[in-house]
Amino acid sequence: MPQLTEWESFYVIVGSSAAALTGLMFVVITLIADLEAQRSGGALAAFGTPTVVHFCAALIVSATLSAPWHSLTRLAVALGMCGVWGVAYGLIVVRRARRQDTYKPVFEDWLWHTALPLAAYTALLLAAMVLPRDPEPSLFVVAGAVLSLVLIGIHNSWDTVTYLALSQREGQDKAKS
Repeated sequence: MPQLTEWESFYVIVGSSAAALTGLMFVVITLIADLEAQRSGGALAAFGTPTVVHFCAALIVSATLSAPWHSLTRLAVALGMCGVWGVAYGLIVVRRARRQDTYKPVFEDWLWHTALPLAAYTALLLAAMVLPRDPEPSLFVVAGAVLSLVLIGIHNSWDTVTYLALSQREGQDKAKS
């Protein structure tokens, strides 16, 4: 399909980046597993796991758009399913963030860990609904949503790693006192 051919390089780059960043998250989690920073499964489920999920969602959407589709309607259904799943998962993350008691999220946490991902998945869903009727702007919205998920993941990875590193350092400083 000519509408998708023009996006091929974009999705190869974004999908490859999302896959590499997913792998790096596994390395980071392995390296920080021995830190004595305060953490819990609830906080990890609310603030760590979604980062990997967003990278994987970007990879899945990139792979979906790189597949040899013969119908924009079928592509729209596949993208719409990703959008619905992402919105549902985003709502689960909101609930997890509210229930965990290890860390008290501030405005920036709510923005980056819940609101922005929900906005990206909602944009993906809406673009999928419009795609068969108006492909050009819809494909730009999908591209923006996918790139947003990668950038959100990068921000949230950095946020998590710096929080854990600073918590570890504070713990070491208290132990020396």
